[in-house]
Amino acid sequence: MTPAFTILYRGPLSSCNYGCGYCPFAKRSETHSQLQGDREALSRFVDWVKTQGDRGSNLSVLFTPWGEALIRRWYQDAIGALTSQTNVRKIAIQTNLSCSLDWLARCDLSKLGLWCTYHPAETPRQRFLDQCRKLDAAGAAYSVGIVGLKEHFDEIEAVRGLLPANIYLWVNAYKRIDAYYTDDELRRLSAVDVLFPVNNMRHASFGERCAAGESVFSVDGSGNIRRCHFIDHVIGNIYQEDWQRCFRPRTCTNQTCGCHIGYVHMPKLGLEAIFGDGLLERIPQRRNAPVTLPVV
Repeated sequence: MTPAFTILYRGPLSSCNYGCGYCPFAKRSETHSQLQGDREALSRFVDWVKTQGDRGSNLSVLFTPWGEALIRRWYQDAIGALTSQTNVRKIAIQTNLSCSLDWLARCDLSKLGLWCTYHPAETPRQRFLDQCRKLDAAGAAYSVGIVGLKEHFDEIEAVRGLLPANIYLWVNAYKRIDAYYTDDELRRLSAVDVLFPVNNMRHASFGERCAAGESVFSVDGSGNIRRCHFIDHVIGNIYQEDWQRCFRPRTCTNQTCGCHIGYVHMPKLGLEAIFGDGLLERIPQRRNAPVTLPVV
C-alpha cells in the first residue's frame, strides 16, 4: 500500500502585513536575508515533495506560516508547482486573503484548499468579500473564519449573511480568557458555526490516540520532523534517507489540545468523518452531522 502522509509545513517566515492585537507576529518585518532564507527553505521542501513520487509516497500539505505567506511570490509559485504533482493529494494554506489572486490560474484547483481568515480591524468587509467572490468565480475551495472576539460578533453575523450558503464560516474561539463567553453568547456564535462548541474548549488529550506522529507531522524550514506544532520534540528529518522510520502509532503527551489543526487528528472526536476531504482547509463535508463533545 502506498503510504500517505499529511504535512504541516511552517518555514522561517514570521512576518505579516496585518497588525492584529492578539497575534504576536502582527506587523513584524524581516530582512532581505531572512526572506531569502525562507524562500530557499521552501524551494528545498518543494523539490523534496517532487522526489517522493518516485519513492511511492502520497502527500498532502497544509502551510501554516507565522504571518501571511501568499503576499510572497515564492509561496504562490510553490503551491502552483505542488498541485501539479501526481503524488500530491491536497495543498492548503492559511491566509488573510490580502494577496492578488492571479496565481490561482497556475494551480490545479481540484487539489487546492484555502483557509481564509477575515480580520475586521485590518481590512474592509467589502474588500474581503470581493476576494471571496473571485475565489467563487475561479472555482476554488475555501472556508472563511473570524476570531470570536466580542467586538467582532456583529461582523461575524453580517459576513455569514453575505457569504454564499455553501461556504462554511467558522469562528475561532477566544480562549486566552477563561469563561470568556456568556451562555447567550455561546448560543449566538453556535447559531453561526455549528462546530463552534468543538473549538471553544481545550480537549483532554494526554494518553489519547492521535494521528500526529503516525500519518500527520509537522516540518520546519530545516526539514525537522515533529509530531505536531504543539510538541517540540524532533523525531526525524525529511532530508534523511530513512525519514519514514520515525512514524508509529502514538498517544498525546500534552494535557490538552485547543487548536483545530491539532485536535482534528484525534480519533475520539470523530472530526475526520465530518471534514472528510476538507480537513486541511477546514471545510466540513457533513456540516449538519451531530458532534458529541467529550467530557474534559
